[in-house]
Amino acid sequence: MTTYNFNPGPSPLPQEVLDHAQANMFNFEQSGMGIMELSHRSPQYEGVHNQTIKQIRKLLDVPEDYSVLLLQGGASLQFAMSAMNFLPADQKAAFVMTGSWSEKAKKEASFYGQTYELATSKANQYKNIPEVDLSLVSPDTAYIHYTSNNTIFGTQWTRFPNSDQPAIVDMSSDILSKEVDWNTVDMAYAGAQKNAGMSGVTIVIVRNSLLDHASENVSPTLSYKQHDKANSLYNTPPTSAIYMTGLVCDWIEKNGGLKGMKQRAEEKAQLIYDEIDGSEGFYTGHADTASRSNMNVTFNLPSEELEKSFLAKAKAEGFVGLNGHRSVGGCRASIYNAVPKEHVEKLISFMKEFRSVNK
Repeated sequence: MTTYNFNPGPSPLPQEVLDHAQANMFNFEQSGMGIMELSHRSPQYEGVHNQTIKQIRKLLDVPEDYSVLLLQGGASLQFAMSAMNFLPADQKAAFVMTGSWSEKAKKEASFYGQTYELATSKANQYKNIPEVDLSLVSPDTAYIHYTSNNTIFGTQWTRFPNSDQPAIVDMSSDILSKEVDWNTVDMAYAGAQKNAGMSGVTIVIVRNSLLDHASENVSPTLSYKQHDKANSLYNTPPTSAIYMTGLVCDWIEKNGGLKGMKQRAEEKAQLIYDEIDGSEGFYTGHADTASRSNMNVTFNLPSEELEKSFLAKAKAEGFVGLNGHRSVGGCRASIYNAVPKEHVEKLISFMKEFRSVNK
């Protein structure tokens, strides 16, 4: 039976990438060693490392005055690390609250400095991206933090406000799925395990002028300056994960780059939203229409009993990962870059059939 993987993360990898890795990573460049066995100081690995950074920079059209880092600890470490580096004692960090991940980011930053909410959609159950009034930004604000895509609630930013303060953006669930306007982003970070490879490596892209102002009172292991100075080789990097990110970047480039990924994402998302909107209320989307995500489609059925039945039957048919997050319930289809359109079409067929039997 075919497996249709709609997990929110880690997510599917392109089959082409898996096939290439299987054929090459366990005897890398005929060295007799797997990529995970190579010294991170070896010429073979350094070639992989530097090429991956080059590919990320090329795909995202990262300006020359930004550094690209490959770190560990996931996006969750960046919640704290960004504050440790960029939140002085006499300043504050502003957070735009769009769900659980922005809540966690603010909580982590609060351990290291002062924080405040600039805008929030919590009163609307995080169904929308809130309006941001930049006139409310405190003069002593060190940076504004955003979460670009909200996996749990199924909302996504289309653009970020262009403010005078630096903007730090958690792009974990939509990096490499669309182009980035670097005029409005001073630092982006993302765990790789949704659109950029496998778990273990975190991509950090930071404007050098912001990096110049990073605190000197941070331990080397948690200092962006130190990792930049060492080309992300200050300590042993997650070599296998970086190798896989490089392969994913190659796959993205061969499939139309970020424009191609954006088109794929929009087409897949629209198929599901059309089924939801045309179901006469049998399926209802959680997110407001204007804030809908192209990465995570969240929806409910008329009753909890029907949702349980839907999920059970879907699992029996080979659909994996359709459960909504435990904090909100319902259903969720995560359709990251590597999810084939054909699998989405199979899901639509299942949704139509289930509705016809249970309406």
